[in-house]
Amino acid sequence: MEKWHGKVAVVTGASSGIGSACCKALVENGMIVVGLARRRERVEEIRNLWPNDEDKQKRLHAYKCDVCQESDIIEAFDYITQEYGPVAVLINNAGIVRGTELVRENNTADLRAIVDTNIMGVALCTREAFKTMSKDPQGLGHVININSVAGHQVIHFEGASTNMYAPSKHAVTAMTEVYRNEFLMHKTKLRVTSISPGIVRTDIFSPEDMEYMKDVEFLDASDVADAVIYCLQVPPHVQIHELTIKPVGEKF
Repeated sequence: MEKWHGKVAVVTGASSGIGSACCKALVENGMIVVGLARRRERVEEIRNLWPNDEDKQKRLHAYKCDVCQESDIIEAFDYITQEYGPVAVLINNAGIVRGTELVRENNTADLRAIVDTNIMGVALCTREAFKTMSKDPQGLGHVININSVAGHQVIHFEGASTNMYAPSKHAVTAMTEVYRNEFLMHKTKLRVTSISPGIVRTDIFSPEDMEYMKDVEFLDASDVADAVIYCLQVPPHVQIHELTIKPVGEKF
């Protein structure tokens, strides 16, 4: 990770779960980290993990941003570039689940929220990060999309629906390949990776969801953050395009 020391990493959905774990891991590996979240104060609380390490505390920053709002995203990346420098790493982590079947009436708001967060949020954040990533004289730059095993298969639980979540994550799988081709087309050495975890124990799931999945094996958010660090530290000529991680004992 030495090549990334002092470089800027942006993490979306940074207030909890995988996003929070990624912020912690990136700071501990020497990066300047800006966590984007609607709940900025939750990102700032991560500093409490290092009560006696002022250097790590100073390398973690929070910025209020709703990735469903294009104006928020543009403002955030402009601020980050001006305040901390060009973005070297982008972790597209923000994602939501809504407990609605596709065929249920009056579910438009939930369906749009999933598309706006899980698809458009990735597209717009990557577009803004690319502005400075593509100009890096060293050719450094890495976009990591936190995908899901649901981005490769449609998973059903009895009594529950994966609704628009699975299609949105299938879109992320396709987008990752599109980015790989576009980065090449623009003659950059930027890399892109899709990390597809099995089910991770985070607050993305409601208590009702957890009841349906009471017999399911879970990953911890830190397991996904470890995968992010692994993908970042491979040699410059290596691109991990897709990394799938599952808990031992997962049945689907």
